[in-house]
Amino acid sequence: MRHGTRLGIDPGDARIGVARSDPSGFLATPVETVRRGKGDLARLRRIVAELEEETAVLEVVVGLPRSLGGGEGPAAAKVRDFATQLAERVPVPVRLVDERLSTVSAEAMLRDQGRKGSKRRAVVDQAAAVVILQHALDTERASGNPPGEILERQS
Repeated sequence: MRHGTRLGIDPGDARIGVARSDPSGFLATPVETVRRGKGDLARLRRIVAELEEETAVLEVVVGLPRSLGGGEGPAAAKVRDFATQLAERVPVPVRLVDERLSTVSAEAMLRDQGRKGSKRRAVVDQAAAVVILQHALDTERASGNPPGEILERQS
């Protein structure tokens, strides 16, 4: 298992959930929800910089929404574009990982914790980012290989 903190991102149309791992890559925890729109990529860049001050950031893991059959539709194309833009702005590698059903899993987890309505909606994006990142960490630990697909910088 590679050593270093990872950042997990669940990009939605309205909000972006952000999670982080501990430096050993064992556990994902929520960080914040970033409102989608002007300044969102700059905020994510600042989050990476803030984490870099306390520990080495190994990479950013972005959830890629695939269909249940594994295909990619319009939502995946939007996330690929977002992740490419992010990769141009952060000083660490960006990876795309399969995020099928992550929001559904996050909603169920929060419902099981007794969170209702607006309280659940306020944190579901962070919880989905935790699910995405934790799955990536578990996959790497089990396989010994970095998860998903790395994006190459365009510059």
